[in-house]
Amino acid sequence: MEVHGELWTLKEFFVYPNEYIYWSLQIVMYPFMTGLVAGAFVLSSLYHVFGRKELKDMARFSLIFSYALLLTAPMPLLLHLQQPLRGFNVFFTPHFTSAIAAFGVVFFLYASIVASELWFVNRKFFVESAIRLRNAEGLGNRIKLFVYRLWTLGAYDISEESLKKDERVIRILAGIGVPAACFLHGYAGFIFGSVKANALWMTPLMPIIFIMSAIVSGIALCMLTYIITMGIRKIMILRKKKPWMTTVEEVRTVEIDVIKITSKYLVFFMVMAVTLELLDLVFRGYTALKHWDILRIVIYSRDFFNIFVIQYGIGTILPLIIFLMPGLTIRKATIGLFFVLIGVFMMRWNVVIGGQAFSLTLSGYMDYILPIIPHNLETFKEGIGGALLILSMPFFFLWILNKFIPVVDSTHRVVEDK
Repeated sequence: MEVHGELWTLKEFFVYPNEYIYWSLQIVMYPFMTGLVAGAFVLSSLYHVFGRKELKDMARFSLIFSYALLLTAPMPLLLHLQQPLRGFNVFFTPHFTSAIAAFGVVFFLYASIVASELWFVNRKFFVESAIRLRNAEGLGNRIKLFVYRLWTLGAYDISEESLKKDERVIRILAGIGVPAACFLHGYAGFIFGSVKANALWMTPLMPIIFIMSAIVSGIALCMLTYIITMGIRKIMILRKKKPWMTTVEEVRTVEIDVIKITSKYLVFFMVMAVTLELLDLVFRGYTALKHWDILRIVIYSRDFFNIFVIQYGIGTILPLIIFLMPGLTIRKATIGLFFVLIGVFMMRWNVVIGGQAFSLTLSGYMDYILPIIPHNLETFKEGIGGALLILSMPFFFLWILNKFIPVVDSTHRVVEDK
């Protein structure tokens, strides 16, 4: 019988017989996906809580995308578990005796906040859509009418006074949601940072580092998805040529303005994230506590390319140069955002996989062989196939949500099926 982890673990030198890299690609994907959720919500809260009016368009988009990402967040854990159905015990029996068990409480709390805020933000649209589709014909419009009537929850009052109350509630929910989002992802860093048996993970800065890099990844993915969405919208304008649509030039102008403004916040959080990571690295080297000898070999030798070339070089320095140089274009921004996401993903990879790269004997090493071509269900779940499945799910959910809640504010129109 094969031991979990044996299929992708390569051992070198003196390693205990029962030691393997148990936490594989899906455990890398889990903090990466939850980080995207937290980062997207924080981006939307910059407008709702702090009143950054220049982020209004991006705030709406990032709030909806945050909910789509939220639906995907637990999936990597379910794919990783040998008994996936047992994973739901965390949600049905929540308590705070462990960080993992607390996930059920935090996840439901955060999901409720995001869903409530999403409802208040779009309540006026739900009511207007239900009224406009009241006499519409066609199966598609009838389905939409049923959904919009259901989502109004019987609250059809969209007077100015009522909408002002909605705005106050939105501000309160967003204010509560920011610490909840940080706690949702910070607890993942807490799990790693509290493992006393692993010298690479045990640091009080781990939760803070996870939170800051989460905000970076969430903002970057929202910007990249926004660019893709606006690109699709421009294609639709050219092909359909609907009279109610804006022109391609107007869409392009709005797109570049939003990206330039949002990139300033991205750069700020990138600087904060890399500062914390380098501070932790310098502190480890300066104090040189026990296990530093083997950590130095892992960080500066075995994982040098992953950490300093990909994570810091390609994933941090190169994007900073792109965003700080004058004349930012959509093409340059797209390349820079792609590199940012690679850098954050590699940070998760280096923490999860790198933390398991050395044996408890302190005299041996283990390498992770990523399953690319699956030959059974296990290598599919823990390989490229499982990762691509997880990465595609938020975009599928976003596509579904966009059918009922347009992600771009200017598309707030009901188009009846002919």
